[in-house]
Amino acid sequence: MVRLSVNINKVATIRNARGGNTPDLVNFAIDCEKYGAEGITVHPRPDERHIKYSDVMALKPVLTTEFNIEGYPSKEFMDLVTMIRPTQVTLVPDPPDVLTSNAGWDTISNQSFLRDTIQQLKSAGIRSSLFLGPDQSLIDSAAETGTDRIELYTESYANSFDSDQEASIHLYKKTASLAHMAGLGINAGHDLNLKNLKFFVTEIPELTEVSIGHALICDALYFGIENTIQMYRRCLKSN
Repeated sequence: MVRLSVNINKVATIRNARGGNTPDLVNFAIDCEKYGAEGITVHPRPDERHIKYSDVMALKPVLTTEFNIEGYPSKEFMDLVTMIRPTQVTLVPDPPDVLTSNAGWDTISNQSFLRDTIQQLKSAGIRSSLFLGPDQSLIDSAAETGTDRIELYTESYANSFDSDQEASIHLYKKTASLAHMAGLGINAGHDLNLKNLKFFVTEIPELTEVSIGHALICDALYFGIENTIQMYRRCLKSN
């Protein structure tokens, strides 16, 4: 069964809108684990508009499942993750002012930079993953960086899912297959939801983990977080 990592950025956004500590991010993460989440994902950005660096430090000692930290590998970010030592760090090529992740790495032009960064993570005992679009031409260079996994950036899949499911998944299937043959683990994330998740999981048998935040938190407003996590987990079952 594919693992579900819950991205709690949006919970921090709600908290920060009023100041204080409501909702309590740490307790929310603990509850997500209790309700069936197999990982917690955060993406601390330089302006701390949702997840704060202090949140990352508060979460690490209490989480019992996998802790995945996403971010652009600036010096500040790398200092944070090599100190915290989460289970996994997912490297994304986000500029500081971007609203949300909107592209995968060009692993050819950034190969030297990524190789050095991933070596830092390996030295700290941290599993690495590269945020990557569905582009077969980037897989060999991704593998050459030494990364353990890639995370398929699924926005284009989600955008075209309603109009043509087969076309929406085509490049992802080819990219995932090639990455698997190159010895890379396969994660996925961005705009996956209750409508499109089951098909993606069924069509990508190499998939190991999905990271879902915005859609899951929105669904929780209607269904409650415990029920919502179980609904997503049912989508991840292989049959």
